Amino acid sequence: MEVDVNRTTAALASLAAALLFAVAGIVLAPPPAAAASLVEVTNFGTNPGNMRMHIYAPDNRPANPAIVVAMHGCSGSGPGFYSGSEFARLADQFGFLVIYPTATQQAGFGNCFDVWSAAAKRRDGGSDPVSIMSMVNYAQRQYAGDLNRVFATGSSSGGMMTQALMALYPDVYKAGAAFMGVPVNCFANAADFPPTNSQCVNGRMDRTPQQWGDAVRQAYPGYSGPRPRVQLWHGTADNLIPFQLLQESVEQWTNVAGLSQTPTSTDTPQANWNRRRFADSTGAVRVEAYSIQGAGHSLPSSGMARAAIDFFGLSTAGPTPPPPTTSPPPST
Repeated sequence: MEVDVNRTTAALASLAAALLFAVAGIVLAPPPAAAASLVEVTNFGTNPGNMRMHIYAPDNRPANPAIVVAMHGCSGSGPGFYSGSEFARLADQFGFLVIYPTATQQAGFGNCFDVWSAAAKRRDGGSDPVSIMSMVNYAQRQYAGDLNRVFATGSSSGGMMTQALMALYPDVYKAGAAFMGVPVNCFANAADFPPTNSQCVNGRMDRTPQQWGDAVRQAYPGYSGPRPRVQLWHGTADNLIPFQLLQESVEQWTNVAGLSQTPTSTDTPQANWNRRRFADSTGAVRVEAYSIQGAGHSLPSSGMARAAIDFFGLSTAGPTPPPPTTSPPPST
């Protein structure tokens, strides 16, 4: 009987040891491959703007993913816009690449995207627009990004550059979503950029639709191909970039598209989101403008990035894995 007890004890001890090693094996096994993360690229090509580049490439993406350039506001950064906006989460869901440039140029108001210099106002003239084009081309080379599906978006200074890129490279950007931006060629020069001195953002800028449209056409003289579709966002209580500049941008882009200044439809997609849409003769919406009632200089807020991605046509393409359990906070 004593032998049986000893055998039983030994067997239990062996089983316990086996279980312990099994558990230890689970705990000590190498972790699974890390999920997609923001990656900095230091040698992406010609960089006259001396910019930094970060890119987010979701693990689950098609062979030739679309490319979205997402740009921060003044004094911000690419990583800051990555963590403070919803575009990376949407990239996980719909399988597109997101480029997050970081501006380094100064115009008396922190690091801002150059939309004021002569170089930045003409195609391939230099400065930030050329640097950003290098980033787009890098995304195509390194990640097989689809150059037929390139889009731009951004907040404040990034919203200004969004509109500038669509004027400079209408053959590259299929659509853009500008949050709290200004019309193309609104700033005379660097001295005109700081809000305290600016003729552009001091509330007195008023040009005709033809004048605004000419500013876009002059960025790429001779171009006669299709123009990007344009989505514009502005808060009615913005105390930094006056709300009236939304209307100036509407006039600019409807003129470029050859559309009437009268919207073809108006609606309220969400509470306090008043939307005007301007469609062409085929019914395709070429320009849409969102007036966000009571909002200050704080866009995009929750849900607006998704509206931009919908406008780009990216929310119906690509893989759709389950959404993550957490999401970045809305930008402020």
